[in-house]
Amino acid sequence: MTDLTTAVNTRVRLAARPVGLPKPEDWLIDEVPAPAVPPDGVVVELLVLSLDPAMRGWMNEGRSYIEPVALGDVMRAGGIGRVIASNASAWPVGTLLSGAFGVQRLAAVDGRTLARGVTRVDLQLGSLTQWLNVLGMPGMTAYFGLLDVGQPQPGETVVVSGAAGAVGQTVGQLARIKGCRAVGIAGGEAKCRFVVEELGFDACIDYKAAAPDGAARWDPVREGLRQHCPDGIDVYFDNVGGDILDTVLTRIRRRARIVVCGAISQYNATGPVRGPANYLSLLVNRARMEGMVVFDYADRYGVAVGELAGHLASGRLKSREDVVEGLRSFPDALLKLFSGENFGKLVLQVSPP
Repeated sequence: MTDLTTAVNTRVRLAARPVGLPKPEDWLIDEVPAPAVPPDGVVVELLVLSLDPAMRGWMNEGRSYIEPVALGDVMRAGGIGRVIASNASAWPVGTLLSGAFGVQRLAAVDGRTLARGVTRVDLQLGSLTQWLNVLGMPGMTAYFGLLDVGQPQPGETVVVSGAAGAVGQTVGQLARIKGCRAVGIAGGEAKCRFVVEELGFDACIDYKAAAPDGAARWDPVREGLRQHCPDGIDVYFDNVGGDILDTVLTRIRRRARIVVCGAISQYNATGPVRGPANYLSLLVNRARMEGMVVFDYADRYGVAVGELAGHLASGRLKSREDVVEGLRSFPDALLKLFSGENFGKLVLQVSPP
């Protein structure tokens, strides 16, 4: 068992509630002695951390599906680490665990959390970064959001925004596996090529596409949906909200299902959050819009991991991760999510694997 008496823990703590995009002064990075091993628990050394758009919401004060991060607390984050000290026989030194360990190098995990709040990581099913992507929260979100809430049927058209991101890439590939037509929306030619050529979507719409010469009014998403969804949209998996959601609502079919997973276009708004202006399309088309939070499906994660790992092994499912190194780079790395700079699932490497 590792001697923790001389070890140091580097932590990233929330110093202030951001207004708009998080700023450097919203964070406090410090170093403290390593945590003690709980009597029935373990100490984990973090290897990789998951950076997700939902983290921006966790910084805000107010009612939500989860308590906000308290000022002064270590920033909440999911990650994978290696047990380096243990008082729990079922979790010996060397065990790889996935859980909400926070943005820090070392985390103490008590017996209660070990019983209900962590997952043993099996590298035969996927790599460390894949366990934060298709086998982690993004994959669980895509799986249950699409299949339980979206309820796609073979032959239907599924559209997903943020198609090159962590959740979107799995949504579109699952839609194809389930016999649907998959159309992505992403920003930039490179991401759209990746979505179609590497992930196997039927089409991808570049919401950043420049207007053609002579175009007086230009909406690349509207034009793309007309081209690639001429008969309308059966399932829309929404990761962005805002104008793109409004445009999609004008193209939905009767009995369409809209899965509200996220609204990254609104997360850093300094004014009121925009709701959908075209919501009456839900009435006209007898459609359904439903929010989903992945934690509601925790008791079924094992089922999803088993199926998704099988698709990975067969080659029917691919994943792409964008890895940034160094715990102290967290504040800048997080901003990549909101600029669209990341390409694939954004991962922070804390320690060498």
